[in-house]
Amino acid sequence: MFSLRLTERPMPTGSRDAGVLLDWLLDSMGLVRRSGGDETGALHRIMRDAFLPEPLRGWDSKELGDQTGLSNTGIHHQITKLRECGLVTAQVDGKWHRNVLRGGSMAAAVAIVESQATAILGLRLSELSAMVEPSETRMAIEAEDDEDAFSIRIAEPGPIDGGDRSSALVRDLGLAGDGQREGDDLARDLLAELCSAHQPITLLALSERLSESRGRVSTVVDRMRSAGLVERAPMVDRIPQDVFAGLSRQFDARGEEWLMTRGGLGRLDGSVSKALAGGASEGTLDIEAVRAALSPVPIEGQRVLLNTLGGRMPYGFRVAGADGASISTRVTRRADRALRRLRTVAERLDESL
Repeated sequence: MFSLRLTERPMPTGSRDAGVLLDWLLDSMGLVRRSGGDETGALHRIMRDAFLPEPLRGWDSKELGDQTGLSNTGIHHQITKLRECGLVTAQVDGKWHRNVLRGGSMAAAVAIVESQATAILGLRLSELSAMVEPSETRMAIEAEDDEDAFSIRIAEPGPIDGGDRSSALVRDLGLAGDGQREGDDLARDLLAELCSAHQPITLLALSERLSESRGRVSTVVDRMRSAGLVERAPMVDRIPQDVFAGLSRQFDARGEEWLMTRGGLGRLDGSVSKALAGGASEGTLDIEAVRAALSPVPIEGQRVLLNTLGGRMPYGFRVAGADGASISTRVTRRADRALRRLRTVAERLDESL
């Protein structure tokens, strides 16, 4: 069954070296777990010594072993990966499977993979869309995420084996990781929690709701961010709470003069700084008073004040769209870009041979 780990990597700009281009393609399709440049890798040798020079020969496992020096077990393992991702297909000839590079070239094979991946990703994202509860308030504040390196697994639906469809979807998108333990539903539950939330949620809140360690929650959230499904957003409604804590702490430690100078209050409008400094000095300051005083201050100014007082902007996580359709559009756009890069490098590889 089709399964591709698609990862967007920087293009090998200007390179015409077949080994470099092949390494880049294998890495970008999730077929090897190493940095580029190692031409002794088993998969690299099979492609370099067999499928690239004679793509339509119809290689059986014995011939591949003779050509590359790999064991039958090693050949079987690598050919299985090449078939699953769609680069190679096989025809049964008696007791042998005769393997060919689809379309007779790397560019043709990648074009076929691109077509399959696009169709299957669209199918899986339609399943995901049904899980997302529409919410305009979720996207009220603009995200500040720098786009992480895009990485998503694209796999067609397989046997569910007694589980539910959402568990299978999470697995097939690669959100549960490669070593998912039986009965470990953290990724499924985390995705469901985020799909139903109308506001960003902190890692701490997610870990408490799901009774999981913050570290495990963070790992799964990072996978969802890499897949373009989840993004980080500032929780501006919590700024007054954190500014109040910072003002109280710094006033007790350093006094009103420090707040007005190095504490950043002097850079604010006079009425705002007077309300905050005076409230801290008189002991009348509370979170709501801070919220009211900061209401005319732009978000960037509130962020600067919080940083100056020794705090940090609070962030939470949310699904990356107001509804399922917008999330699907975002993921599809990033997948299309990664697939176009595969096609470009595959064409360059064919030209270099």
